[in-house]
Amino acid sequence: MIQLFIKGGPIMWPILIASLIALTVVIERFIFIAQEKLRSQPDVVGKMLSCVEHGDLEGAIRAGKASKDFIARTLTYALEHRDKSVSEALLRAANWELQRFSRGLSVLDTIITLAPLLGLLGTVTGMIHSFGLIGENELGAPQAISGGIAEALIATAFGLGVAILCLIPFNYLNSRLEEARHEIQDAASHIELYLMKLPNCVLKGPVEQPVEINL
Repeated sequence: MIQLFIKGGPIMWPILIASLIALTVVIERFIFIAQEKLRSQPDVVGKMLSCVEHGDLEGAIRAGKASKDFIARTLTYALEHRDKSVSEALLRAANWELQRFSRGLSVLDTIITLAPLLGLLGTVTGMIHSFGLIGENELGAPQAISGGIAEALIATAFGLGVAILCLIPFNYLNSRLEEARHEIQDAASHIELYLMKLPNCVLKGPVEQPVEINL
């Protein structure tokens, strides 16, 4: 592997750096997802919705503050700021939570695009180097060209490999982001419907449609 890396030429170093950055992001994101699963408390969220349905807003806030569930945090923030606008508070809290889920995805997306381009750059530089030796040493030109092509193919293969390996966790993390968005959307829709039935509740915007949460 070390010999292949050396034969790949100098462009292998940026590919290596990109792969290390991607590995760091993937490990951190998987740890984050595992922690969020451990903190998940759907029973607390259900208790909060039940409290709101029966008009016990303070009870719902107390239950949410004792939980580390991201949905519970979103609903708690919205209930605490219901005097201004529940809808706006839900959107603000939801965006904060979804930003936590989307952290690092732009880095992976960049590396997925960048790694094959770096491999292609290695291909071009290897070919330029090979054909540049033709005029200098005509007898050794076939060997020089074949060596340059081998160097170019190694860089391309490594670049494509990094991109492919990054694509799998990238799609998984995107699916977790969408799942979190749907979970928050569902809880927010329920809590808005319950609050609409209570007196003295501030809901701005069209009440016929649930809150649309977009990052």
